[in-house]
This record gives sequence, structure tokens and C-alpha cells, in this order.
Amino acid sequence: MLDPTVLLARLGGLARGVELQRCGMSRPELAKAVREKRIDRVRPGVFASPALNSHLRRAALHGGALTCGAALRLHGVWVLCDDSPLHVWVGRRGRVNPHVGCQCVTHYFRGTPGLGLVDVETALIHFHRCRGDEAFFAAFESAWKNRLLSSAARMRIRKALPAYARWLVDIGRSDADSGLESLVRLRLHMLGILVECQVLISGVGRVDFIIDGRLILEIDGRRNHDGASHRHKDLARDAAASARGMETLRFDFAQVVYDWSAVQTAIIAALARCREHA
Repeated sequence: MLDPTVLLARLGGLARGVELQRCGMSRPELAKAVREKRIDRVRPGVFASPALNSHLRRAALHGGALTCGAALRLHGVWVLCDDSPLHVWVGRRGRVNPHVGCQCVTHYFRGTPGLGLVDVETALIHFHRCRGDEAFFAAFESAWKNRLLSSAARMRIRKALPAYARWLVDIGRSDADSGLESLVRLRLHMLGILVECQVLISGVGRVDFIIDGRLILEIDGRRNHDGASHRHKDLARDAAASARGMETLRFDFAQVVYDWSAVQTAIIAALARCREHA
């Protein structure tokens, strides 16, 4: 006899009753498994493993599939903004299932959503519609670096974006070290400042960005460069760069995300000094 817990696990932990029945499970068997708490009935006709991710469970309860930022995070993609509440894709003709404490954001975008987790390609398209150019660009480059997007997928994403936003795909790179670096590069591009990325400098090491061959930009993420050891290495690198006639500017997550105007002012001023003494 088929074990519904094993079958659900093979189906990703979430499935419609009709799908389980096609695999050989009867309605009485499903009802018995629910009574014995071996599986959960999320809503009429939808069943889940007890260990199913809570976000996926809530999306299924709402009536669709998890998308946008929360979906991208589950795929391992760097996401700038937190999707709270969850974004759920139900399709053009989807029905929302009323449930206690619902704060979900419902997306009626075209297409037919399944259950569970939206694929990376679709989530990125939805993410652009929800969060705009910057958040999309950072997530897009992260997904590309993590080898989650084929060349064909990138072209489909480009085609699905509004015409005004397709250039974001065109300037995307596969070697962005972090989403934060993607964000900085995009903002500098918008200012007309071109940068070299991930440059190896003799005696210094690999740096995030160089502008005009003289100005080094290092972007320190939330978890990077913490502690005395990392701090010492950063100072040693900056000193080595200075000995070669280069100036180094370092910015952390909070500065880039919450105080960009100050970051921009510092970069432009440093760039002016470098050009003046060139």
C-alpha cells in the first residue's frame, strides 16, 4: 500500500487531492492519514506534509503559489527587501481562500500557478512588477551568479519586462559578488560612472570596484568584514592601495541602502580629487 507521507514528500510536500488520487491514493486513505495527523489538509482538496515550509503552507492556504521576494529567498537568491506580508500568485481567474489572520498580497498576474514555490524566472518577473528596477536587478544578478538562470531564461525574462526596463538584463553580469554590489553598480551606472568590477590588484588583492584606475570602492555586506581580524586585513589592503596611489572608500549595507545620498556625495568628491591629481 502506498504511504501518503512518502508520496507527498516525493511531490515536494504539497499536492492536490486529485494528484494524489492519480498516484493511487483513495479518498478514504487520505482522510485516514489526516485523522492520524500523518499529513495535513491545508484546505479542501489540498494536502501537505507536516514539515512543509510555513511560507509555502500559507500561500497554499491563501489559494496560490508563493512568489516575489520570499520565493526568491527560498531559491537562494539575494533579495533587497523583505516580503512581509507574503506575496501569493493566484492567476487571472484565481480564487482567494479566506483564512484567519490573512495579510497576504494577492497577485492576479497572467498564467496558471501551481502549488508551492514559483520558479526563479517567474518570481523575478513578478518581483520587478512589485518592487521595481533596483530590487529586480540585484536579485537578477544574484540568480545568474548562482547558476539559476539559463541564457534562454534570461531572454524570456527580458521579453517579459516592460520595454523601458529591458536594459537591466542587458547590463547584467554573472560575476556580481553580492546583491549589494549589484545595487551600487546600477546606481553608479545611472550617474554615468563606469566601473571595473572584481579587479585583482597586485599587492592588494581583489577589490569590488575601481573607477578611473585610481578610486577603489569596497562594499561590505551585513556579514562581511566583521571582527578584528577582518578589520586588520581591510586596513592592510587600504594601506597597500594607498602606496600605489589609489584611494579606497568603504561602505556597508546600511549606508548603501539607507543613506545613499551620502555615499554618492563621497564617491563623486573622491573621484574629483583623483582626477584633479591625475
